[in-house]
Amino acid sequence: MELRRLRYFAVLAEELHFTRAAARLHIAQPALSQQIRTLERELGARLIERGRGACALTPVGVVVAAEATALLAQTALARERIAAAVSGQGGRIRLAYTRSARGGRVDALVARFRADNPDVEVVPETGWTAPNVAGLLAGRYDAAFVRPPVDEAQLRCRLVDTEELLLAVPADHPLARRRRIPRELVMGEPAVMWPRENGPGMYDRIVQQIWPHGGFHLVRHEPDDEQLLRAVSTGAVLAAVPAGRARALRVPGVRLRHFTAPVPTVDIALAYHVRTVTPAVRRLLAALDSAPA
Repeated sequence: MELRRLRYFAVLAEELHFTRAAARLHIAQPALSQQIRTLERELGARLIERGRGACALTPVGVVVAAEATALLAQTALARERIAAAVSGQGGRIRLAYTRSARGGRVDALVARFRADNPDVEVVPETGWTAPNVAGLLAGRYDAAFVRPPVDEAQLRCRLVDTEELLLAVPADHPLARRRRIPRELVMGEPAVMWPRENGPGMYDRIVQQIWPHGGFHLVRHEPDDEQLLRAVSTGAVLAAVPAGRARALRVPGVRLRHFTAPVPTVDIALAYHVRTVTPAVRRLLAALDSAPA
C-alpha cells in the first residue's frame, strides 16, 4: 500500500470529517474519498462508517489509524536521518588512530568534530600506519591518522601536526648529562626501534634524520613506543621517539633530550581514499581546516 494513502487515512482519522481532512491535505474531497476506498480494497476491510460529512472509525480502522501514525512517524525520522547522513550531520565515520599519535592535536580535532556533529557515530580503532593504510584501501575505514610519507596514489593525506623527535636515553647514560645531542654522538650507539613494516615511511624518515651519515646500530625491536622506552630504561639502548608520545608515557629511568639543529621532526596526517569521501569525512576535513594554527 502507498504511504500517501496511509497519510490521507491518518489525517481523516484525526478529523473524522472528510471536508476538514481534505482541506488539511490540500486535495478535493472526492479525491480523498476515492483514496480511502482504494485503501479499504487493498486491506480487504472497511475502515470507516460514513455519515453526512462526518465519519467514525471501525474497529479495524482504529488499528490501521494507530499503525499508520506510527509508520509515518518512523518514515519521517528515517528521512531525517538519511538527509543528515547525506549532509554529513548524521551517519557514522569509521576512524583509525595511529598508536604513536594520541593526544595533542589529534584528540583535539576529533573532540571538535564530535562536538560539532553530535549525531555522527565515531567508530574508532587503533593501529600502526601500515595497517591503517591497508584498511583505507580495503574500505574498512573512512579515514585514518597516519605517519607520512604514505606512497599510495589512491590516498590523500592532510597534515594535522608536526612534532619534534626526542632522543630517549637511560638516566645513567653519559648523554643524559647533555641538554642537546649532536648526531655524531649517537652513531654506533645501540638503538631500539619498532619493526619497519609497521610504518615504512616514518621509519625511514627517522633513520635519515637521526643517522644521516650512517651508523644506525639496531640491536632490538619492540612493538610500540612504550616498549621502546621501557627498553631504554634498562640502560642498554637509545631510541628516537615523538615528543608528545614520549612525554605522555613518562617511563621512569628515561631521560628525554633534544637534538642539535636541524631539529628532527615527524608528521601526523589524516588520510582518506579519494574515491570514497563520505559526507562525515568532508566534515572532519572541514574541522581540520578550521583548527587553530
